[in-house]
Amino acid sequence: MAQLDLEWLLVFDEVYKTANVSSAAERLGLSQSAASTALARLRTHFGDKLFVRTSRGMEPTPYARQIQPLVLDILDRLNRAKGGRASFDPASAARSFRICMTDISEVVLLPSLLDHLRRTAPGVRIETEIISTESGRRLEEGAVDLAVGFMPQLDAGFYQQTLFMQNFVCLAARNHPRIGERLTRKRFESEAHAVVASSGTGHAIVDKTIARLGLRRNVVASLSSFLSVARIVAHTELIVIVPSILGKVLATQEPVKLLEPPFELPAYAVKQHWHERFHADAGNAWLRRTLAELFGGGG
Repeated sequence: MAQLDLEWLLVFDEVYKTANVSSAAERLGLSQSAASTALARLRTHFGDKLFVRTSRGMEPTPYARQIQPLVLDILDRLNRAKGGRASFDPASAARSFRICMTDISEVVLLPSLLDHLRRTAPGVRIETEIISTESGRRLEEGAVDLAVGFMPQLDAGFYQQTLFMQNFVCLAARNHPRIGERLTRKRFESEAHAVVASSGTGHAIVDKTIARLGLRRNVVASLSSFLSVARIVAHTELIVIVPSILGKVLATQEPVKLLEPPFELPAYAVKQHWHERFHADAGNAWLRRTLAELFGGGG
């Protein structure tokens, strides 16, 4: 192992995470030819192809899967050793960060973040992916730098920081024929509903509360995303419960109105989560501070 170049190991790690040599090179700030050369030298050193091109990208060989934990351990130890001296200059940095977030965050938070980075860190690139059951594993592997949302499954084993508290509102068409400026419990039960089951958004809180209170909800549309919900509500007589931060944005885009739910719904914390392996990484720490400054306390 003493003959290995650190850059080769970094290329191995990034190709393993991204399944793409070009993406690995971009994330490391290397040319594609330099990344390809490093991969070729790794293959020679280990006497194995390590990665094979498939329809899903560069898939690791069984041997690559076998040594991947060892490579991660080496990189982790080196990162810890230099952590106290590492620095990150956002004004001159050329680095990609991948953030796992909800479609709500892409609508509400991402524009502010991108505008801020355009002015303060023009070389920084943001990639996003939707929160899923795989998010914890991808954080641990380093395929994702941060996760932002309501993710109680990550409360143990990951660092976390609350950005802001969030509650819920009901959304209805502005000209709804039976709903005025107040929604009663009786009207809530008699109207048709749309629901959105999206990871990381706290929708489970709504479902549990309605079940606990014994309320009836006539669900006629189950949606996988919040992106279409405002238009659907504006052009139908359906009502829907959404996080208030999203409802305020949607009310500026479609003729819909926000109403207080006719029963109490618990608030929940929107947090950013990261793995211990990257706690001391200067770039990751800078990104966490940036999100906290932009959105901490609901800002």
